[in-house]
This record gives sequence, C-alpha cells and structure tokens, in this order.
Amino acid sequence: QVQLVESGGGLVEPGQSMIISCEVSDHNYRFGTMGWYRQAPGKASEPVATIGNSPSRPQNTIWYAESVKGRFTLAGCSGKNILYLEMENLRLEDSAVYLCVFNPPGIQFWGRGAQVTVSS
Repeated sequence: QVQLVESGGGLVEPGQSMIISCEVSDHNYRFGTMGWYRQAPGKASEPVATIGNSPSRPQNTIWYAESVKGRFTLAGCSGKNILYLEMENLRLEDSAVYLCVFNPPGIQFWGRGAQVTVSS
C-alpha cells in the first residue's frame, strides 16, 4: 500500500506565495502519474497539476490547469519521493483542500489533503 502525506498549507493573503509538499512511501511502480487535485467547498474536485510517464511515453510530462499556469510550479526532490507544489500570486479562488494523488496503471492512491486558504 502506497501512502501519501501532504505537508504545508495554511492561511495567506491574496498575492502571497505558499509551498505544499507530498511525500510518497517507497514503491516499485515504474510508471504512473503524480500530482495535485483541489476541492473547494461545494465544488467538485479538479486537477491542478500533474507529472507522469507511461511505457509508451517514458519521459515525464507535466500538465497544469489553465487557471494556475504561470503561477503554480511542480518540483521534485531528487533522491526522495517528495513532490512540491509551489504556488505564487495566490488568489481567493485558489482556496481549497489540496489533495496529492499517485496513479500507477489501474490504481489510485490519495493523501488526506492540505488546506490552503487565501483571504484578506
């Protein structure tokens, strides 16, 4: 069983920055997608940013939602199973629970989430 643990989150003002992280327990999966979803109160969850590969596309591909392009950046910690989401110029509408997901072929693993609140 792969475990994902998010860290970070909290309260910031509009325009400020925040970094959240997701540590993934050791595993033997060679291919899959890892990234962040978010869910705001009363709304469906939506993908924010992902990085992944597959047997037919072994090079990692990064994807960002249009609403966060240019403001959010995925970053990894070399040698460790940690994925960071660096968020800049945060907006009120970025407030949500941010969930880390790891999706090897045929299965999904989710973290418990990190609350990010943007408020003046």
